[in-house]
Amino acid sequence: MSSYRPKNSSRISPEAERLVSDALSLAASGSRVEDIFWESKLLERLLRLLHAQNQNAIESALDQTLKINPIAFDALAENAETLAESLTLEHQGETWDVVLIAIPIIARTRYSIPSGKLSTETITATGNQLHGQIVSQHARIALVPWLYSIDQMPHSHCQTRLLLEKLASAAVNSSEIKLELRDMPETIPVLADPRYIVGAVAAPSGTPLFRWQEESPRRQERSVCLQHWQIGMRDTIAAVIPGCEFELTLPEAYFTNCREADRKIRPLSILAAVNYLESMLNVSSAGLSCVIGGFGEEQCDEYRISFALKGSKEIVYGVVWPLYDRELVANDALNDISIDDSPIREIYDTIKASGIDDQFRHAELFNPEVCEDCGAPMFVDRAGEIVHAEMPEDTPDQQPLFH
Repeated sequence: MSSYRPKNSSRISPEAERLVSDALSLAASGSRVEDIFWESKLLERLLRLLHAQNQNAIESALDQTLKINPIAFDALAENAETLAESLTLEHQGETWDVVLIAIPIIARTRYSIPSGKLSTETITATGNQLHGQIVSQHARIALVPWLYSIDQMPHSHCQTRLLLEKLASAAVNSSEIKLELRDMPETIPVLADPRYIVGAVAAPSGTPLFRWQEESPRRQERSVCLQHWQIGMRDTIAAVIPGCEFELTLPEAYFTNCREADRKIRPLSILAAVNYLESMLNVSSAGLSCVIGGFGEEQCDEYRISFALKGSKEIVYGVVWPLYDRELVANDALNDISIDDSPIREIYDTIKASGIDDQFRHAELFNPEVCEDCGAPMFVDRAGEIVHAEMPEDTPDQQPLFH
C-alpha cells in the first residue's frame, strides 16, 4: 500500500521492460529538458497501465529497477505514486487539480480500535475543519464516510487510482460519492494501529490546494495548521474511537501520510503491548522479557518481538515491526545495535523505554511462518524455536489481539 518492498520474481513482461527502460533513461538524463521528455514517456506508459489495472507490470518494473538502479527506482516509484494519487480533470470549461489525501489517526488502546461507517455529523465536522484549517479558500473536498483500517485501504497503485477518480468527480461536481463499502475486509484487532479518513481535495489548476500554499493573510505554516487541526478535531475523533489514546497528524497526500503513519505506529505497538500485558498479567514491565528476531525469506523484511514473563521460556505475546522502503538490514547485522538510526536500535531503545531491561536479540534470519489455523504470525523464543504466542490459561477472557 504505502511502502514498497522488493519481491522475488525472475520473469518480467514486455510492459514492465518498457517501464524499466524509461526509468533508466530518466535516471541517466543530463538535463532538465531531457528529464521532461523521459518523464512524459514514463507517465504516459504508467497511466495506460493504471487504466488497464495492470499492477503486475508496475510491480515487476519496481522490482527490477530497485535491483539495478536506485535512482531509476526512485523516479519510477515517485511517478507511479503521483499518478495514483493525483489527476487533472475538466469541469464546465475549467481545469481542476485533484489530490487524494489521507487523514491519519495514530491510535492505541487496551481494548479495540473501531473502524467502519462514519456518521454524517462526523463527516460534516471533519469537512468544516478541513475548510477552516487545512485546504485553500476555493478548494472543494469529498470525504469517504468510512474510518479505514490498514486492511481496508487500497493496496496497489491501480486500486488507489480508481478511488481517486471516484472522489475527484465527487469533489469537483459537489456530488454524492458512489462507493460500495458493504464488503470491506474484516479489521484485525490490534492494540496500536492507524485509522484513516480518506478524501480528495480539488482546486482550479494553478491555484493553491492547501492553506500553506496561499498568500497572506490566509497563509499559515504547516506547523500552525497542524496545531489548529489537532485542537479542532480532538472532540470529533474522541467520539469516533472511544477508549483510545490518539495522535492526529496533518492531512496530506495519500502515500506520504500512509508511510508516516506506518512508521509512527511501530514504537506505539510495543508500548501498547507492554501496557496490555501489565494489565492482563498483573505484572510490571520489569517482570517481562523480550526476544527479538529478524524474519524474511532472503533478507530481513520485519522484526518480530516476543514477550515472556521474566524467567519463563513461554512466549505470551508478540509484536511485528515491519521494515519499509530502503530500511535494508544486512543478514550479518540483524542484532547490531551500534548503528544509531538502524531499525534494531530503535526497537531496542523503545523496549528499554517501556521499562523492560531483559532483552535477547537473535543474530540469525528466521522464516516468516504463520499459524495454519488462525493466520497469526509465529514468534521466536530464546532458544530459537518458532512458536505460537499464547497467553496463560488463567488470563481473564479478552478479545484476541494480534500484531
